[in-house]
Amino acid sequence: MKKFLAVLMMVLVISPVKAEIEILITEGRDDARPIAIVPFAFEAAGVIAAPPFDFAKIIADDLARSGKFKPTAIADLPQNPSSVEQVDLNLWKTLGVDAVVYGLVKEKSPGVYQVSYDLLDPYNDKAIFDSQIEEGSYALVTQSQHLMLLKDKIVGQDNYRWNAHIAADEIYEALTGERGAFATQIAYVEVDRSQQNPYQLFVSDSDGFGAQRIFSSRMPIMSPAWSPNGQQLAYVTFENGRSEIVRQDLAKAQRDVLASFKGFNSAPTWSPDGSKMAMVLSKDGNPEIYLMDLATEQLTRLTRHYAIDTEPSWSPDGKSIVFTSDRGGRPQIYRVFLGSGETKRVTFEGRYNAGAEFSPDGNSIVMVHQSSKGFHLATQDLSSGAINILTRTNLDESLSIAPNGSMIIYSTVSGRQKVLSTISMDGRFGMPIPSTTGEVKAPAWSPFLN
Repeated sequence: MKKFLAVLMMVLVISPVKAEIEILITEGRDDARPIAIVPFAFEAAGVIAAPPFDFAKIIADDLARSGKFKPTAIADLPQNPSSVEQVDLNLWKTLGVDAVVYGLVKEKSPGVYQVSYDLLDPYNDKAIFDSQIEEGSYALVTQSQHLMLLKDKIVGQDNYRWNAHIAADEIYEALTGERGAFATQIAYVEVDRSQQNPYQLFVSDSDGFGAQRIFSSRMPIMSPAWSPNGQQLAYVTFENGRSEIVRQDLAKAQRDVLASFKGFNSAPTWSPDGSKMAMVLSKDGNPEIYLMDLATEQLTRLTRHYAIDTEPSWSPDGKSIVFTSDRGGRPQIYRVFLGSGETKRVTFEGRYNAGAEFSPDGNSIVMVHQSSKGFHLATQDLSSGAINILTRTNLDESLSIAPNGSMIIYSTVSGRQKVLSTISMDGRFGMPIPSTTGEVKAPAWSPFLN
């Protein structure tokens, strides 16, 4: 059934100012760990005055957005070392930080940089890299025994900022034992009614920088979903006068229609192994969950009920799917096990539970839950059934979880406009994400990309 569509307005280069979203840190957690990110020293090979971006600031901003760390203000730093020999451990102990990051950027040639950075624990003298130090690959000084991480890499002008996100991931993992998710991307829909094509699909870095328009239309765009390898997006368009599920290759800017049946074609979501896609179709009458084999495009009907079944989401092991259904009279979350076809109701607390997504460890779901104060994001433990309301905003929808399970991005309402916001998985730290123009909705966090 594949047919390739004309690729119009799909070049992945667009004025980044137009679609920029900015993630603002409005408040921090009381238990955030104090750390120091020292501005990196810079050595120029020519006349260039500074590198293209502030490598250290990107790291600091990433770590602060996690809610787990509180970078020290630059004005309060007791010194600015760029190598381990320059570190005065007593100064950092007096400051009371748990870790120190410092580094050096050397311009090797125009547009090419060598970036070196270390992570040091002022209190811990059990070096992880004893063997490297003994072999002479690093300075034989007392401070070396406090090193947790040492990195040296060559980066280019075009991937300089991305490598700063990778550095933040490395530092985050060294300090928490959990993989970082800063070197990831977010897809989202922006509606700017001043444009000829007001509905626009963008992809940006996880911090909102570098937004690129993927597709635009006069008609609505809905439900963007990432492929597990991060190379494709599926989404719903109405550009041909009906809902259609479209798959787009981000590098090649090629699109093909996966579903254009009579009635609804909606809510696409890839299986964890990328071989199948769950979707909602009403071609046989009622909206039901179907599975499509992406190699053959053959469909298998998964649910059969007179109620509306929608919003499928795969378990991390690919063995079950949660979905929203009003088969009990009101929207609630159900789970169907693919091996047996058995369907069980998951949520019982609250008049409304919808739009669920599994946590990456598969132990809980995050969903939109109606309480007496509105529609909030909430988690439910799948073993105990315990529900924890995460947000204080009251018109929340369209959630997506970071691939490491630490943060959730979602759509909510501020004033009369749809905006994006984030919240930590425990609900203790959140950030609004203002847009430079238009309303923003339907966020989708990419998988790990490195």
